[in-house]
Amino acid sequence: MAIEEPADPRALLRGGLPDRYLTPEDLVTMFSLPSVETVYQWRRKRIGPNGFRVGKHLRYDPAAVKAWVAERTALSDTA
Repeated sequence: MAIEEPADPRALLRGGLPDRYLTPEDLVTMFSLPSVETVYQWRRKRIGPNGFRVGKHLRYDPAAVKAWVAERTALSDTA
């Protein structure tokens, strides 16, 4: 019996890392952001998770996103 993976990227990140790099649209879905422009603003301001370019496409390593979330959580816990 195969275990079916959920289609929601947020569930994948909680249960384990996805087997692909994340797109800006994935981050919008994961964090319930207003638009993909928010992700691009984070990148310009250097306040979001580290991303990288593959040609003209922006991608995020799921492990880097998870580390960024842990860092943000730790900062908010100490405040």
